[in-house]
Amino acid sequence: MTMQKLLIVDDQEDLRKMLRIALGYGKYQLFEATDGESALALARAEKPDVILLDVMMPGSLDGIAVCQAIKTDPELAHCFVIMLTARGQAADYVDGNDAGADAYMVKPFSSARLIEVVEMREKLPKPVRAYGF
Repeated sequence: MTMQKLLIVDDQEDLRKMLRIALGYGKYQLFEATDGESALALARAEKPDVILLDVMMPGSLDGIAVCQAIKTDPELAHCFVIMLTARGQAADYVDGNDAGADAYMVKPFSSARLIEVVEMREKLPKPVRAYGF
């Protein structure tokens, strides 16, 4: 079985470490980025299966802009994008949905639930679009 690629995008080292521990059990080849620009470059280079994407990050591209760029790129549109963010208002879900996010999880979130979403992404009802977990 080919190892799946998973890109973690967050400017907080502690959260990236927790996600590495939660998901780093051999099924995924993990990549990390701390801002939107490097996330998009890494996504284009590696074409990950799953992207865990923060909304609020330093730099000129926030997570919404990165998600839009990914979902409109024919080579990346297949990526399953899970927005991981502190923004949990109804308008934030709409923004995630409009950007093409496949799932939307508000921090703090359950790492067990995140793993379940990642593992079950192929079986979730379509479109998942900004479904809150």
